[in-house]
Amino acid sequence: MEKEVTMEERSGTPVAFTKMCGHGNDFIVVDNLDGALVREWPKDARRWCRRKTGIGADGLLVLEASEREDFRLRIFNSDGSEAEMCGNGSRCAASYAMEKGIAGPSMVFETLAGSIEAEVDGRDVTVRLTDVKDLKRDLKLGIGNNMVFNAFFANSGVPHAVLFAEAFRQLPIFEGPLQDCPGDAIRNIGRAVRYHPVFEPAGTNVNFVEIAGPGHIRVRTYERGVEEETLACGTGAAASAIVASEITKAGPPPIRVEMAGGTLWVDFRKNGPVFESVRLRGAVEWVFQGEIEE
Repeated sequence: MEKEVTMEERSGTPVAFTKMCGHGNDFIVVDNLDGALVREWPKDARRWCRRKTGIGADGLLVLEASEREDFRLRIFNSDGSEAEMCGNGSRCAASYAMEKGIAGPSMVFETLAGSIEAEVDGRDVTVRLTDVKDLKRDLKLGIGNNMVFNAFFANSGVPHAVLFAEAFRQLPIFEGPLQDCPGDAIRNIGRAVRYHPVFEPAGTNVNFVEIAGPGHIRVRTYERGVEEETLACGTGAAASAIVASEITKAGPPPIRVEMAGGTLWVDFRKNGPVFESVRLRGAVEWVFQGEIEE
């Protein structure tokens, strides 16, 4: 008679993982489609994602079985919180699913934000994000001593505040090109906006945006859940591109989004107050594979 495997024994099973990266946004990817791993994923994410004592990553991606789509994607930030959606994480998961035979080059998978379509063409991966419906304009954010920032808001699967150069350049520390601004300034202002009462209770990601020319923007993002600036953010690129196209002279899509980790492309179609067919395209890197034994 086959011995029943207890939860304690199953949770002690070695965990095979793949480290993947989308323009500097890096992830630990774990295949649990067979459900063999019974883990405390938030705890694992906090431990494994640490840069100096763990594998190091912005987040943990867990692929599980789905009854209606090719698979289900669970996304855990490095602080252990579970995210509704992640653009670059979704692109990495799609590349993984294609390579491992979980899905074909065209696929659909579940996330907490809804079903996501993806297309894999070699290293190039495109995901269709959820429609953006709740763009908010001219939010006045009081921060610090009599400092007021003008911000915009869009939910591209997760919440994103967008601050344009005219808003944050009131601070002398932001003089010069956006890419030269000190990381401490991005972190401090980003954290203040992320926890601002306007965005309670969920909080928000924060994007600092500079218009580089027609169809071209530069973006730096402070990510909720990572609680730091990341080298790239897919949903942040999408939210920034939509707001920049709608509010400024960035022009119609597709929009080239330049981030510290590389360039992403965002395309979409406006239908009244709704932005549809939001697509995020860019390259995916396979970094290494390994196994965790505990």
